[in-house]
Amino acid sequence: MPITNFLKQEQVNKLQQVLRESKFPHLRERVLMFLLQNDGKTYEEIAEFLGCSPRTVAYWCVHGDPDDLNSLRNKRDQENYRKVTPAYLKLLLETVDKEPSEIGYEFGRWTGERLATYLAEKTGIKLSASQIRRILKRKKYSYIWSKYSLEDKQNPEKRAEFTEKLTRYLAITKEKPERLQVWFWDETGFSLRVIRRKTWGKKGKRKKVTGQRRRGRVNVMGGIREHDRKRLCFFIKKGNADTFYEQLQQLNDFVKKEWVEKGNPTDYFKDKGPKIVIILDNASYHKRLDIQEKISKELPNIILEFLPPYSPDLNIIELVWHSCKEYIAHRLFQSVDELESLLKRLLVLQHSVC
Repeated sequence: MPITNFLKQEQVNKLQQVLRESKFPHLRERVLMFLLQNDGKTYEEIAEFLGCSPRTVAYWCVHGDPDDLNSLRNKRDQENYRKVTPAYLKLLLETVDKEPSEIGYEFGRWTGERLATYLAEKTGIKLSASQIRRILKRKKYSYIWSKYSLEDKQNPEKRAEFTEKLTRYLAITKEKPERLQVWFWDETGFSLRVIRRKTWGKKGKRKKVTGQRRRGRVNVMGGIREHDRKRLCFFIKKGNADTFYEQLQQLNDFVKKEWVEKGNPTDYFKDKGPKIVIILDNASYHKRLDIQEKISKELPNIILEFLPPYSPDLNIIELVWHSCKEYIAHRLFQSVDELESLLKRLLVLQHSVC
């Protein structure tokens, strides 16, 4: 029969604090072994709960000391990376945050092997690529795909000016959505060509994704309303000025219908209905003069606010398109109809109307 409550209350409190706050998973696991043993659990029960072997549990329960946490640590947890010195570690972290071109290299990204080689030249300390990766992992670095940046093409002053104006709009729509609505608008396309993304695979093997190229595309135009995240989307043959105007008419009719259903007279919509602020990019057909004049004359409730150049990050509907493309990644569609059918199901979810 296991012995229970062999730990003092001070020891239990200390171990529970380590369990909550330690950044090292192995240390938390070994602390939990002591706490479970203190509650009367057997080695087999603890092993089953933690997903390890009873032999591992027995080793740490016998050799570990609840009063000396260092007895439960891996040496690497204490940042004793054998040959690594504080100067080496500092140089590594400084280097990985720089672009290789800043140091004179022609390659575009750091790998474990390249970092190990460069640091060996600078410090004389030779580590393997796997050791470098372990150190960076401990320092909360991960090896992930880089993100495309448009910062070098953006105008900070125009972005700040637009952001200030957008903030004012959002404050009004939050307090009085019946007075003003903000819609984020955009167009996108989904090709039959397979979208390739990262995926899990067994070590030593890489998952294969079909490389077939099929002709065909589904175009979508639509918007998302800020205050309730309602989506309005349309499947179109081609994005152009006439199609853009037609969809704005449908958006206007949709908002007008909502307004009338609340008991308001149809004839009053033009003067007393909500203003519809549409945030959109600078596509040429959005700014065609005849379309602008037509909107001003026939859709007076609509106000177009154009994003600063190269600022798709300020348009939240981009997140909707991104989520759809991530969802269909690695899928091979046999026809445009099959792709469109799935997209309709995705874009009609919850607060959507298509």
